[in-house]
Amino acid sequence: MLGARLSMSAARAIAGVVVALYLAAEGFSAVEIGVLFLCVTVVSALVSTSVGLLSDRVGRKPFLVGVPMLAALAAAMFAVDRAPAVLFVFASLGSFGRGAGAGGGSVGPYQPAESAYVAEGVPRPLRAAAFGRLAFASSLGALVGGLMAGLAAARPHMSPGAALAAYRPAFVACAILAAAAGTAALWLSDRRRPAPPAGVAGPRVRLPRRSWPALWRLWVTNGTNGLAIGLVGPFLSYWLARRYGASPGDIGILFAIVNLGSLGASLAAAGIARRLGTVRAIVVVRAVTGLLMVPMALAPAFWLAGSIYFVRMLFQRVGLPLRQSFTQDLAHPDERSSVAALSNLPAQATMGLGQVVAGYLFQDVALAAPFEVGALFQCANALAYAVLFRAGKPRWRGGDGRTDAPGVPAATGVAAKGVPVTGPVASRQT
Repeated sequence: MLGARLSMSAARAIAGVVVALYLAAEGFSAVEIGVLFLCVTVVSALVSTSVGLLSDRVGRKPFLVGVPMLAALAAAMFAVDRAPAVLFVFASLGSFGRGAGAGGGSVGPYQPAESAYVAEGVPRPLRAAAFGRLAFASSLGALVGGLMAGLAAARPHMSPGAALAAYRPAFVACAILAAAAGTAALWLSDRRRPAPPAGVAGPRVRLPRRSWPALWRLWVTNGTNGLAIGLVGPFLSYWLARRYGASPGDIGILFAIVNLGSLGASLAAAGIARRLGTVRAIVVVRAVTGLLMVPMALAPAFWLAGSIYFVRMLFQRVGLPLRQSFTQDLAHPDERSSVAALSNLPAQATMGLGQVVAGYLFQDVALAAPFEVGALFQCANALAYAVLFRAGKPRWRGGDGRTDAPGVPAATGVAAKGVPVTGPVASRQT
């Protein structure tokens, strides 16, 4: 799993640097790039939700293999065809433009299956550390991918045909790395799922009703965070190129430095959570990353902006494994993948809206405007997280409508509809 995460993060880091720059070289305006990223977000949301709902029923492995292969196909098509319709379709299928920046741990819409796969195989006290190792592998992969973005031999004012030739090596590398991630997953083994009792229908897709007390809170917090991400994330390399005249190689080196310097931050996340409490650590991280957007956007020089971005990403890398681990702890064990997918659904919607708004702000208002608005929503997200999770983890809801504490069996030891009550030991996070 670590090998797949490293390879996929390297592929996505390349795409995060070159896709927006390539589209601009092809003559796309900022608004048109924003519309393309909106299409990417909508398709990614559909794929991610499908992965989450289906993998709880049929297993994780098919998606851990198939989704990276789809990204590899998309990168290969970018390398050979420049027709706008092709770019729109395959950017959406490959989730190009989802996340971006210096990697950030994003591996695309199969992440619900990945998170659930890891949570099933790791005891709860070690979960934050396990997700920290995944984030470490992601940062290492993004470091490699950032350096490989320099394969794009872009020059100012290239013709569209010349742009395709210049960016082709980077897209080929992206395709190879994504295919390697899918290949690595072939050696994974799915957890064997118990057969349904006699007279009970087999696996079917269902909404995570037991996890509803946690899910609606995650919808609120992730929705505001999605606006902040959409305003900034996919456009970061585009902004660096327009604001400072940076080349793909310059941006790739910056992202590589950021990933190299923040490698240890992910591994430190579990210790920070033990000292501060998981919820408090997440709130602090999101508040700091939001506030740092403003001085970064106003920095007068490329490397000063890069230095502020470096500090911001140190905090962001601490928060990523904590949020993944906390979300898995909130979910009922039978609904982990569904919760991981559905909890991000509002974020996908608001991210798509943010991307279109960002395109307009970049083109018609000011280059700093998306960052300033994004900072506002990121800080609002930190406040919402503090308010909604201040009392700790919401309790699971039983199938008959009652609420059961995590890991505490009902009097009979069996929840509604004959489903055993299992899960992590209850604990309060402050």
